[in-house]
Amino acid sequence: MRLTILGGGGFRVPLVYGALLGDHAEGRVTHVTLHDVDARRLTAVARVLAEQAAGVPDAPEVTATTDLDEALRGADFVFSAIRVGGLEGRAADERVALAQGVLGQETVGAGGIAYGLRTVPVAVDIARRVARLAPDAWVINFTNPAGLVTEAMSRHLGDRAIGICDSPVGLGRRIARTLGADPDKAWIDYVGLNHLGWVRGLHIAGRDELPRLLAEPDLLGSFEEGKLFGADWLRSLGMIPNEYLHYYYFNREAVSAYQHARKTRGAFLRDQQARFYEEMERADAPPLETWNRTLAEREATYMAHNREAAGVGGRDACDLESGGYEKVALALMRAIARNERTTLILNVRNRTTLSALDEDAVIEVPCFVDANGAHPFSVAPLPDHATGLVCGVKAVEREVMAAAESGSRATAVKAFALHPLVDSVSVARRLLDGYLNEHPGLAYLNRK
Repeated sequence: MRLTILGGGGFRVPLVYGALLGDHAEGRVTHVTLHDVDARRLTAVARVLAEQAAGVPDAPEVTATTDLDEALRGADFVFSAIRVGGLEGRAADERVALAQGVLGQETVGAGGIAYGLRTVPVAVDIARRVARLAPDAWVINFTNPAGLVTEAMSRHLGDRAIGICDSPVGLGRRIARTLGADPDKAWIDYVGLNHLGWVRGLHIAGRDELPRLLAEPDLLGSFEEGKLFGADWLRSLGMIPNEYLHYYYFNREAVSAYQHARKTRGAFLRDQQARFYEEMERADAPPLETWNRTLAEREATYMAHNREAAGVGGRDACDLESGGYEKVALALMRAIARNERTTLILNVRNRTTLSALDEDAVIEVPCFVDANGAHPFSVAPLPDHATGLVCGVKAVEREVMAAAESGSRATAVKAFALHPLVDSVSVARRLLDGYLNEHPGLAYLNRK
């Protein structure tokens, strides 16, 4: 089986390859093609993968290319983890937004819209090429904003475009461990959009244990989300939000923390990864050791500004474990390629799952996965406040897609203005002007 990784020079690619090395069953991935527009980054990551594969007799063969069509031909699965504009683009997204007093995070608010406007045209081009060059391939999208990009690709690939994210799984696992349960045996009732969802129940042996967690303040304040949101707010909600909802529920505090930070998250990662790739150009640099050291620093500083805004300290060791997006990707590929039926939280087309949204809207919910793809489970409606937020943000995503298709400046302004974390037409216009000055790739927005 052949896997193509777009963004193959990306820092987290060794996580995916490491998961593949542990799969020795029949029908496993035997060849990995790395594609990136940056040959230097491809070389660095290929060195790390080579050391990972040392001593593994059936390790997937790895090839690298900067030719997109070559990378896609013959692929069974395409894993998309591109970053249009690079980390410099992410840092610019944050800088422009903060100058206007609004959030610039890469998937939330103004920053997410700017990133989406840059990324959707590229993602759509990829989807069209996949449809032409590898029509039987499945696309697993991890490119942010993941829900928006998956929906844009699904317009050309249908249900063969599936988005993944490690946030919901990581949240569910933390809740299960807090309750003293085996995370692998828990059913997570999770509903929403990517980076905009809530755990409404956690069922163990058929019993919902979330009410017990909400009733015990010590337990509730013992894990990452409990510290971020506070026990009182979580009990008021009656749900556990995805960590990214901290940007909504505590927006002023988050914006202030970013404005007063020595570096934004994007700027930190830009500088950190620049050091990694520079170090990897040295022939004597130990590839895997260098990568592991950089990864540990990256994970320890994740959402540091939000924890600062919440008045909590560094991450506990138990919170450093993510949901493992590479494990989700591997489980998804196994289920489709080998009919190893499983349940995963994925970004898929809504169909009739959430009545407030149309059938083509991509949502993030538990899905049953088999050889025919991912099938969302039926879920109960969200409470009104959550439904309003989901519908409002989905409307913004649709305006981003419309702007990317039409090249309309007015539609792009509308996307910014309608977002609940921007809420000003004047600010929206200034944001778009700022992003146009920073990003040559947005020059296509030249129609009124």
